[in-house]
Amino acid sequence: MLFWLAEFLKQYYHIFNVFSYLTLRAILSTLTALIVSFALGPFFIRRLAFRRIKQVIRKLGPPSHLVKAGTPTMGGTMLLIGIAVATLLWGDLTNRYIWVILITTLGFGTIGFIDDYRKLILHDSEGMRARWKFFWQSVLGLAIAIYLYVTATSPAATQLILPFFKNGHISLHWFYIPFVYLVIVGTSNAVNLTDGLDGLAILPTVMVGGALGVFAYVTGNLYFAEYLMIPHIPGAGEVVIVCGAIAGAGLGFLWFNTYPAQVFMGDVGALGLGAALGVIAVIVRQELVLFLMGGVFVVETVSVIIQVASFKLTGKRLFRMAPLHHHFELKGWPEPRVIVRFWIITFILVLCGLATLKLR
Repeated sequence: MLFWLAEFLKQYYHIFNVFSYLTLRAILSTLTALIVSFALGPFFIRRLAFRRIKQVIRKLGPPSHLVKAGTPTMGGTMLLIGIAVATLLWGDLTNRYIWVILITTLGFGTIGFIDDYRKLILHDSEGMRARWKFFWQSVLGLAIAIYLYVTATSPAATQLILPFFKNGHISLHWFYIPFVYLVIVGTSNAVNLTDGLDGLAILPTVMVGGALGVFAYVTGNLYFAEYLMIPHIPGAGEVVIVCGAIAGAGLGFLWFNTYPAQVFMGDVGALGLGAALGVIAVIVRQELVLFLMGGVFVVETVSVIIQVASFKLTGKRLFRMAPLHHHFELKGWPEPRVIVRFWIITFILVLCGLATLKLR
C-alpha cells in the first residue's frame, strides 16, 4: 500500500523514487515486521496468559520440559500478523507471487490456529483430527500447486533446478503439481516437528528465509540470473519483500521465544512459516537448495519417520526419543546447547546453499 502511494507521489516529488528500489523496500519490510512483532509481543503474552492459553506438556516428553507447563502459546499469530502487515505495506500488490505466498502462509496458519484452538481453548486433547488436518493441508497445497502450474509463464518456472550444475535442470511437466504439493506440505510439517525447544525452529526459519530472499532477488533480475546461470523468473524478485518480512517477524518473535521462552508459536506459527518457506522455494525454483539449507528440518522429520518405522518393524526404537532434539536432551545435553548447535548447523548449511549460486 505504501509502495503504491510512493509510486503515485513520485510524479510530484522525485524523492519518492527511492521506494522503487527493491532492496530498500526489503529492508523496510524487515524493519516493519520486526517492529510489529516487538509491539505485539507483550500484549499477546498478557492476553494469552489471561485467557489461559498455555502450553500442555506431554507426560511422555523429556522430564526437563515439565517446567514449561503454563507458558503461553499460539504466539505464532503475531508472527503471521507481522508478515502480513509488512508485506501489504511494502510489496507490489499487483505481483501474483506476493498473494500466492500470503494465501499459503495464512491458509496453513489457519489450519494450525484451528488445531491450537481446539486443543487449548476447547480442551480437546486431540485438537483437529490428524486426517482432517492432513486433508486441508492437501487441499490447500494442491490448489497452490495447480495454480502455479497453470499460470507458469515460461518453461523454467516448472523445471527442477539442479544445484552445482551449469544449466542443470529437469523438466517436470505435469509431475510439477505433486512435487510442489510435497514440498509445501512437507516443509510445513517439518518446521512444526522442529518446533519443540525454545527458539529452535524460529532462527533457522529466519536464516533460511533470508537466504531464499537472496535467491529471489537474483532470480527476478535478468542480468544476475544470466550471470549466475540460474533461471530468470519474471516477478520473482518481489518475493524478497516477503522474505524480509519473515526474517523481521521471526527475529522479533525470537526476542520473546528465546530460552527460557515467554511464549511458544504453536501450530499456527510453525505450519504457516513452514509452508511459506516451501512455496517461496518453489517460486524461485530452489527446492533442492531448500532441502540443503533446511537440513535441520529434514533430519528432524526423518528421525520421526525412522523411529516409527523401526518400532513397527522391530519393536525397538532407534533413538531415545523423536524428534531428534529430544534424543540429545535425553543423552544429557542441556536444552540451550541443543538449540545453539542446531542453529550453528543451520548457519553452515545456509552458507552451503548460497554457495550454489556460484559453484556450478
